[in-house]
Amino acid sequence: MGHMPIPSRAELAGHLVRTRIAGDVATPRDNNLSHYRKLANGDRHYWLGLELGDRWTDEQDVLAVMAERCGVVDDPQFRSGQDTIDPELTIDALDRMAGRLRKAAEAKERVLFATGHPGGLLDVHRQTADALRAAGCEIVRIPEGLVADEGLVVQFADVTMLERGATLWHTHSPEPMRAVLDGLERGGRPLPDLVVADHGWAGCAGQRGLDAMGYADCNDPALFLAEAEGTLQVTIPLDDHVTSPRHYDPMTAYLLHAAGLSAT
Repeated sequence: MGHMPIPSRAELAGHLVRTRIAGDVATPRDNNLSHYRKLANGDRHYWLGLELGDRWTDEQDVLAVMAERCGVVDDPQFRSGQDTIDPELTIDALDRMAGRLRKAAEAKERVLFATGHPGGLLDVHRQTADALRAAGCEIVRIPEGLVADEGLVVQFADVTMLERGATLWHTHSPEPMRAVLDGLERGGRPLPDLVVADHGWAGCAGQRGLDAMGYADCNDPALFLAEAEGTLQVTIPLDDHVTSPRHYDPMTAYLLHAAGLSAT
């Protein structure tokens, strides 16, 4: 990471908007609202491994949290068109994540990284894992041979993912993380002190009572609700799959610098 200049807050906000990681994002409003409605109606696919009980059965309550924590348009009458993620909220969340990463580094914690978005966020997680390992943290190695959702739970570049048919899988499912945590317990190995992930990987870890932080898109409300309830430590709002994964590099550089972990 040493070669990547550290953007200022204002520079990063501009970059996030230009690359549509935040600002006017690709996920349309009707898609966001349909996901909020399905979550409120109890569709477990949208709960991302969390147990939301009957606390979020009103779609308007979900929208209110998403407006506050993600920056989507807060008007319930706005049903279709361009929706937004507020880059200032993205950076605020990066700062909160940086504080928790700093604590992990100081305490030499055991940290587990996982992604359901290998096409977008794999390298964000890998670079963060590299920096924590350099600071003396143990990056958790998962047990061999774990199976979930008709796939293999694999780990490379320090990041845990789901593989099916020799392809890294985009998944919202909590089952792969459940397999990892159960596998560690079966082997008598300690659970992670911290999980940095996304989608159901983060939701499952938070629901199990572990310190967990996650990245989430504006159409994935569950992790934001979990942060509002205190089940997740931090949820970072962003488009989790923009056209070029390299677009996330300045964000990662900012995060690691804010955590006191960057090489520069």
